Amino acid sequence: MQFALSEEQEMIRDVAAKLAADRLEPLADRLDQGDGRDAFLNNLKELSHNGFMGLNVAGDYGGSEAGTIGFSLAITELARACASTAVTASVTNMVAEVIQAVGSDEQKSAYLPKLCDGTYSAGSFCLTETGAGSDPAGMKSSAVKEGDFYVLNGSKLYITSAEFAGVFVVWAVTDKEAPKGKGISCFLVPSDAPGLVIGKAEKKMGQHGSATNEVHFETCRVPTSALMGKENDGFRIAVGELAGGRIGIGSLALGIGLEAMHRAKTYIMEREQFGTKLGTMQGLQWMIADVETELEAARLLLMQAAWLKDEGKPFAKAASMAKLYSTEAAQRATYTALQLHGGAGYIQDYPLERFARDARITTIYEGTSEVQRLIIAREALVDYR
Repeated sequence: MQFALSEEQEMIRDVAAKLAADRLEPLADRLDQGDGRDAFLNNLKELSHNGFMGLNVAGDYGGSEAGTIGFSLAITELARACASTAVTASVTNMVAEVIQAVGSDEQKSAYLPKLCDGTYSAGSFCLTETGAGSDPAGMKSSAVKEGDFYVLNGSKLYITSAEFAGVFVVWAVTDKEAPKGKGISCFLVPSDAPGLVIGKAEKKMGQHGSATNEVHFETCRVPTSALMGKENDGFRIAVGELAGGRIGIGSLALGIGLEAMHRAKTYIMEREQFGTKLGTMQGLQWMIADVETELEAARLLLMQAAWLKDEGKPFAKAASMAKLYSTEAAQRATYTALQLHGGAGYIQDYPLERFARDARITTIYEGTSEVQRLIIAREALVDYR
């Protein structure tokens, strides 16, 4: 891969950084306190107007055609200012990519422009259930064909952006007699579909600005044209097309870690103890050196995975490696940055404790660190079987 960014990629990064500084960062603390939802939605609209909700979508559908590297760079910059906004953008981009990859021409025309131009504030995935998290093949939600319709019943859990999503990508069992994972199909369900009910909002440890809800399907009737791809082929879509989401979450984690360390470096070069700047003390310098090295390694893993995806090469293993390393490194970075602030890092007047809380979930959603290790090991050993 090329290590140097193209002019277009540099522009995407710089525009994202400016929007993050001007619009997202001033709101981040309010969102963390449970306020500012209207301003948050306005910021999502602004991101749409600047092309950040369809970064890897074709221009014919209103997308930016920026590629996966551009997507990764943008999410990193947004996350430096507000992880809640960054995860909303990341998931919405992946919803658009899955529709582009698997949807019919009619589905693409109906939904992609609305995701890209901000008509829809966001898009959501409905995959996880109470008994089907890391093992989505164990889902119980069903879709029964009745004439020209499918009738969906079941409940989904931990759905990002459910409260303001315009369209949901929904997985449900269409053949209960098929072997596990073989009888699942994928549907596009608009938010106003009768029988789609948004459930309770979860109270979370971090990323408070990002809505996370239960979603219920209560005799939800959708036309057969809502089926995305082939019937009973939904599990392949889930495990294949969604691998790109790991690049998004890894990039988000990197952004949190980078911003935490930026704040820490600024602090220790201003703060004095024992008659000298904290930044001149070797012990603290070594803490900085270790984290800087890890974050740079995370960045390179993400760029490698993004490059492979853009080149049309197999990227699942690289995406899992990037997601695993970046999210774990981000946690170490936020806690190191908090430690470098001393007691101040534990106080809400500083954003360090928010960064630590926001980073924690990145090792869990879009596939836990443990699941990423399973994928990496499986791919690493495939030639030895």
